[in-house]
Amino acid sequence: MTAEFRAGQLQPEASSPLILALPKGRILSECAPLLAHAGIRPDPEYADEDSRSLRFTTNDPALDVVRVRSFDVATFVAFGAAQVGICGADVLMEFDYPEIYAPLDLGIGACRVSVAEPVATAGTDDPRTWSRVRVATKYPNIARRHYAARGIHADVVHLNGAMELAPGLGLTRVIVDLVATGSTLKANGLVETEVISRVTSRLIVNRTALKTRPEEIGALIARFRAAVASPGAAS
Repeated sequence: MTAEFRAGQLQPEASSPLILALPKGRILSECAPLLAHAGIRPDPEYADEDSRSLRFTTNDPALDVVRVRSFDVATFVAFGAAQVGICGADVLMEFDYPEIYAPLDLGIGACRVSVAEPVATAGTDDPRTWSRVRVATKYPNIARRHYAARGIHADVVHLNGAMELAPGLGLTRVIVDLVATGSTLKANGLVETEVISRVTSRLIVNRTALKTRPEEIGALIARFRAAVASPGAAS
């Protein structure tokens, strides 16, 4: 298979299957009804998270799926390794890739990006009086923008996991993290003090691919749009 660079991105030739990047983890199971309503049936091995395979065929010979870390979906699409993907709005906010177009809110993966801190210190002083704060997060750009908008300098400690440990061990004052039920925060003595943004998953498209393969990608967007409108698609 040949390939060529267009607009700084590596794009497979038009005769190759479209690649749909899907996130591992919690969203994977929520994608299943949506894919079914869109008429997309990946190889059964796709649903086995213990499988070492990462690329799978589907019932459509013009479409393959790849299963990657949720934080990597946007990168695969932005750089043209996948033409289409399903990605949380939190990831789009963090990376803000200009190469990505997000035409559709899929209504799955509902959660929020929030600030949390220990129960013992929450409410003891007004954050509006802070001049700087140390924050543990895997969202450094979101955290810095959030506090900069209030004139507060955020000293970010970039962690990829176990954020909830940071305040209790004296590493940071607060955390900025993705919250679904809040049970992990509660189990670690933290309380959610502010919601930065509500989050759902979006269908995302590489802008260059949309220009070079408009009919194929337009048809796929239409299938997902119809699936979102179908009863039970987001259950």
